[in-house]
Amino acid sequence: MDWLMGQYYWYDERGKKIKCTAPQYVDFVMSSVQKLVTDEDVFPTKYGKEFPNSFESLVKKICKYLFHVLAHIYSSHFKETLALELHGHLNTLYTHFILFIREFNLVDPKETTIMDDLTEVLCSSSSSSSGSGGSSNGSGNGSSAGAQNHVKER
Repeated sequence: MDWLMGQYYWYDERGKKIKCTAPQYVDFVMSSVQKLVTDEDVFPTKYGKEFPNSFESLVKKICKYLFHVLAHIYSSHFKETLALELHGHLNTLYTHFILFIREFNLVDPKETTIMDDLTEVLCSSSSSSSGSGGSSNGSGNGSSAGAQNHVKER
């Protein structure tokens, strides 16, 4: 998991491994995802147009890279999200993303183990909030507030 330890690598179009900074890596991820999502051959929008055979593997790659970006935000920029009072939104985004990739088996669980503590706190608190969606604004009570406090201590 070099990407979480400050060492980032990207494979260019020719398959060459490139060492890059975190901002470069995030830019590569977002540019790559944007290119794939807007590619008619990958995500067809016209009726009758087939999805490619590689669709599932491409979606899995997208999800893996987006997970890397979320993990980087938590590991390197969480204090800023607190200062901007965006942590509730980040936690909600992360929870929805994790539940989605688990539901459809889109990211290998070994890839996400680095964030298991946070995942357990956020996902268990969201499922025990009686369908209210938990606290997305950071001012929650009960188990959602516990999730907020847990993350602040990291």
